[in-house]
Amino acid sequence: MDKLAKPDFSSVTRLPPADVSTGDDDLYSARVEARQYLEFYNWVLSIKGEYLGYGAEGIIYIFLFEIEPGRPEVNRWIWVIVGDVPPAFLPADDATTPFEVLDSYIGALEEWVEAAREGKSVAELIPVNVDATLAGRLKFLDERILPELKGN
Repeated sequence: MDKLAKPDFSSVTRLPPADVSTGDDDLYSARVEARQYLEFYNWVLSIKGEYLGYGAEGIIYIFLFEIEPGRPEVNRWIWVIVGDVPPAFLPADDATTPFEVLDSYIGALEEWVEAAREGKSVAELIPVNVDATLAGRLKFLDERILPELKGN
């Protein structure tokens, strides 16, 4: 794991400070959700910068955060996915663009859905607090949103 890995900044847009409105209520709500999700983890001491990687209103948002890590092995660049999907994070050492983030996310959740359907343990898989009907949303993301991101 390369804790110094950096994302592709040409694929994201820097957001104004958290206390400055972007004028988009859905984006604001998603951003608050992403910040709260990330701040839950004790390895995040603070959030230093925020970027938008992708947003599809009411469906999915992909944010990139620069954090002050609370542990030496934690990358300072963390992606967070929120929306009408289970929230998740992915360090920049695992993905450098929103496309790679979403592709990894879909793959990890498909693995979870398959294990849940087969009654296998999901303890070592991405943590998800939903039932196995998630497959329909994943198919939509894979067929509609992922190709859109690949073109960017």
